[in-house]
Amino acid sequence: MKILLVTRGSQGDIYPYLALAKELESRGHCVTLTLPKAFEAAARDSGVHFLVQAFDDIEGMMSSNSLSTKDFLNWTRRVIVSQFEELIPLLEEHDILVATNTEFAAPSVAEYCRKPLIRTTYGPFIPSKVIPPPVMPWPKPHPVFRPALLWKLLNAGLNLMVLKTLNRRRKELGMEAIRDQAEHAPANSDNYCMYSRYFGTYDPDWKYQWEIGGYCFNDSFGYDRAALKDFQDFVQKDRRPTLFFTLGSCNTRERDAFAERLFDIVCRHDLKLVVGCGWWDVGVHLDRRENLYLLDTAVPHSLIFPFCDGIIHHGGVGTSHSAARSGRPQMIVPLILDQFYWGYRIRQLGIGPGTANIKRTSYRRLESMVLDLASNESYKKNAAALGERIHGERGLEALCGHIESYDTEAARRLDA
Repeated sequence: MKILLVTRGSQGDIYPYLALAKELESRGHCVTLTLPKAFEAAARDSGVHFLVQAFDDIEGMMSSNSLSTKDFLNWTRRVIVSQFEELIPLLEEHDILVATNTEFAAPSVAEYCRKPLIRTTYGPFIPSKVIPPPVMPWPKPHPVFRPALLWKLLNAGLNLMVLKTLNRRRKELGMEAIRDQAEHAPANSDNYCMYSRYFGTYDPDWKYQWEIGGYCFNDSFGYDRAALKDFQDFVQKDRRPTLFFTLGSCNTRERDAFAERLFDIVCRHDLKLVVGCGWWDVGVHLDRRENLYLLDTAVPHSLIFPFCDGIIHHGGVGTSHSAARSGRPQMIVPLILDQFYWGYRIRQLGIGPGTANIKRTSYRRLESMVLDLASNESYKKNAAALGERIHGERGLEALCGHIESYDTEAARRLDA
């Protein structure tokens, strides 16, 4: 098969697609992966066939502390126009399109090219009567605002953001206008939930075509072996519990102040702290004490998390799943989008104390949560059980099999 893969975002969005492209190529398929320029080096190192997207300044977007709504809307609309221009000629040369749900033009592009679309999601991003939208700060059921109402509000916002741009491009291509993108996208896609059924939620009564197969972990990217050895020596030098903290690719004005509070708590209670500095050098200003280790280079989570007693992070889908797979308790400091959802799931599953607000959680409350994370035996037991389940999912193999179920004959039938 000739398979076109399209993704954008941060590591948790890109690395699964790099693993997917590599696995599909090993199975004999012809694969083209398009991704943001920020990950060009990672794609080159992986050895897969890739193209850099013409317009996607994701690194610039993540670096901004004061991005206005107007700026974000303009960026989104420019990306949509670029998707039409880039993806149509590419998809015409491929049998199938596999794209993340943030590729807003993908359903229209697939429709125009008369090719099947597998739309992957990293959470329950399918309208439901029982599951609230995972991108709102209220991911748990609300006593007044029912899930169906919240989805209507979210969908109205989505249509306001993208519908005019989509329909302008569709008209230029001779296609009928869309009334509701929130309905059109899942209704004209094979919706594949790329997260763990044991960690995330799903609605058996979703009215669209869907499947859930697990997260596609990527443990094969290159890393600094000396840094890993230094980290292991730091953890194993004594029996004090070790906590890991990172904000990954996320940026916020409060990042350094929060790291300072966290480090002060760790020092007061004779714990050890590893800070994953991430994209924005979080923690590099901290005093270099014997109970602090700064991990300022990328190392696969699979080699880091099993050594830690608790993981404090931003709640990205990749970090959340990696921490869950490691069988270690975790606590989330959510900043945007679905990070609140994964924080809610951690509390609901009993694998950690839930979420801390990076701006408003008091020192005393944060201290209580950190100590609870490091010592709660119930969290340890529940996290270990969840880790065993996620280990057994084999998400990468499941998604490859799902893609391979679309043979070229099926594509020809769709075209007819």
